[in-house]
Amino acid sequence: MIAVTGASGFCGGHVARAAAAAGAEVVCLGRRPGPVGTHRFWDAAAEPPDLAGVDLVVHCAAAVGDPAPGSRAAALMRAVNVDGTERLLEAAGGRPVVWVSSASVYDPRHDRGLVGEEHPRAGQLNAYGRTKAAGEDLALAAGAVVLRPRAVYGPGDTTLLPRLLSRVRAGTLLLPGPDVRLSLTAVENLTRACLAAASWAPGAYNIADGEPYGRDAAVAAVLRAHGVRARIRHLPLPVAAAAARVAEAVAAVAGAEPALSRYAVDQLAHPVVLDLTRARAQGWAPHRTLADHLASVVGARPGLSR
Repeated sequence: MIAVTGASGFCGGHVARAAAAAGAEVVCLGRRPGPVGTHRFWDAAAEPPDLAGVDLVVHCAAAVGDPAPGSRAAALMRAVNVDGTERLLEAAGGRPVVWVSSASVYDPRHDRGLVGEEHPRAGQLNAYGRTKAAGEDLALAAGAVVLRPRAVYGPGDTTLLPRLLSRVRAGTLLLPGPDVRLSLTAVENLTRACLAAASWAPGAYNIADGEPYGRDAAVAAVLRAHGVRARIRHLPLPVAAAAARVAEAVAAVAGAEPALSRYAVDQLAHPVVLDLTRARAQGWAPHRTLADHLASVVGARPGLSR
């Protein structure tokens, strides 16, 4: 029996469906039911989960976003991503745990042109990166397998690509700094890793598509696939960084999520390429690409086909 936390969400839903399709009995842990299997209510911020009869736990549940420091949302993020992890690991009692983390744990002050799992993990730019780093510390200490994807996209994505599309203004999309190479992770590649990783040696593993993407070409392809006509223009990095600092200061006063943050600028303005050697050595290989996903988007648009 496989327990999937956060199965009502994007990544967890994909994992739960794939596990059920492979013949596993699936238990979806969370505040809302998942797409398959049975549901056991779990509020990660408040209580331990019920893992009776469970053989493997895939922990996808997480609080995401870019909350202002000291805000209620930031406190909730810690309660879910750190305290919730502690509750889960205690309840697991030695059962295998696959813990889905994020490449946001990696220190942005060091070169990320090719990031291995031993890259420093400090200096995170927001509460999300900090709480994911703290949560995975607990998971690693407990002997879990920790997966570090970057910028997960795919069918059902409600964050990454929709947020990008929402930034188009008057036929223009401003991106910070010059073009860079970036790793992205198709949710199908992450899902395969989640289900395979129970047999992997405990530790951290980067998970991403097989090759990095040129930022500008990838963004242009996303816009085209969604029928959005927009010109990409580059905003000087110092200007983008200054705007992010102002937006963060305003958000801190209001206790809200900033319209632009240093984290968001960093994610788009600097090369971040994940080294997949360690995961490949376990027999995993990415099979899905951004082009595959966008072809399905185009095929689903009325009046269009692949």
